[in-house]
Formats: sequence, C-alpha cells, structure tokens
Amino acid sequence: MEAKPARPDRASGVATTDRANDAAVAEQAAALQATYGGLSPQRVIEAAIHHFGSAEIAAVSSFGADSAVLLHMIAEIDRSVPVIFLDTGQHFGETLQYRDQLIGDFALSNLRIITPLEDALAAGDPDGTLHKRDTEACCAIRKVEPMARSVEPYAAWFTGRKRFQAETRKAMDVFEAVGPRVRINPLASWGTSDLAGYMRDNALRENPLVAYGYLSIGCFPCTQPVQPGEDARSGRWAGQAKTECGIHLPGLENAVQAVR
Repeated sequence: MEAKPARPDRASGVATTDRANDAAVAEQAAALQATYGGLSPQRVIEAAIHHFGSAEIAAVSSFGADSAVLLHMIAEIDRSVPVIFLDTGQHFGETLQYRDQLIGDFALSNLRIITPLEDALAAGDPDGTLHKRDTEACCAIRKVEPMARSVEPYAAWFTGRKRFQAETRKAMDVFEAVGPRVRINPLASWGTSDLAGYMRDNALRENPLVAYGYLSIGCFPCTQPVQPGEDARSGRWAGQAKTECGIHLPGLENAVQAVR
C-alpha cells in the first residue's frame, strides 16, 4: 500500500477545536482523497481503517434501503468497527428489526445505539408531533445533536452516501473534512446497478420496506414511497424544500463543538 498521508495530532483521543487543527484535518482529507479516493469501496474502507486505526473510526448506519452493502464490506474487513445507529424514537418497526438482523448476519460486534437527549425532547417535542410544525427543529433534536454526540469520540466515520441520491450529493468526495474529523463515503461513486449487483452476489438481506417503494428510509412520519421516475430521496419530506436531515450538512460541525 502507498505511504499514507500524515495525520494530525489528537490529545487523549479527543480532537482539538482550534482552527489550526481543523485546517490540518482539511489538508489530511484532501491528501486521503488524492491517494485513495479513486479506489474501490473495499480498498477505501481498508485504507481508512489502516490510517486511523479501528479505535478511532466508526460507521454510521441508518439500516435503510441499501445499508447492508457498506456494513457487509466493513464486516469483511473488521467486524469490531463501531456501528452507530441513531434511534430517533420514530423509526419504522421494520427498520429496527432489520438492524438487529443485519448485525446478526454479519456478526458485527460493536453496535452503538444513540438516542435523543431526554431533556431536549421534553422541552422541544414533548408530545412527539414537532415534525408537523417544524421539521428542521425535529431533526435537530432527534438526529443532528445525537449524531454530533455519537461521532465526537472518533477521528473519522464512514457513511453510506452516494452521489446519485440527490443534487446535494453530486459533487461530494470520498474523503471530506468536517471540522476536526474526516467523513468517508466509500460508496460515493456507486449507482443503483452496483448496489443491486453487490446485494445479489452476496445474498444480502433487504430492508422489507423497499418492496413497498421506500427507497430512502428515515423516520416514519416524514418518509413516503418513491413514485416512478423520481430520485431515491424524493420520498423524504415530500412536498417540502427540505432534502437533508442535517447530519451530513456543514452545521454538524457546530453541533459537534457544542457537545464538547
């Protein structure tokens, strides 16, 4: 394997928050992108785990429509990599069941379930209907803050995002800097045929909601089946300008700093 790009110092396993370190991480992500960004997803995962170390990297999974692909790849390389699941309290029952099935299928040994803060729910969404009034605020409580808390201990994390999924993702790199951390999108260049082929070739279990037209699966109040000809994420927050919950947007960096 080629010499790996240098990695910024981290004290006691927690990233510093100064601008110099953030700039160093941005340089690191650019170097990783240049070195490994064009490799296969499996080689990206392998290189990232080698670079950061298994104690410093995690995978965040929604256990959605095609989550099995990334999780299977990770399991083939290192089953001990932490797998983070954000339990918003409003997931489909099928998603929770699918989560447990995949963890068993792949013998993943480090599932970490993160939930919203009880005081935040009590103050902002006591009756569970905030999504009807303010979807951004609901996602902030149930997804963005928990996401920030979940990745805070790590130097980097894997996501299952793909460029084809939405306009907001078309130009994303495999390695991205998010403040003092690196976000890694091994499947960025893959399309639907790549995913389907991998699922078929490896006999992977499919989220049961896919059969009903749910091609991007989030919380049940804000997710609908995708209509023919529409992009895979059109069923999320249908009828609204909102296309992302916020956990992949630049604002996550501020949320991460807020939980320190």
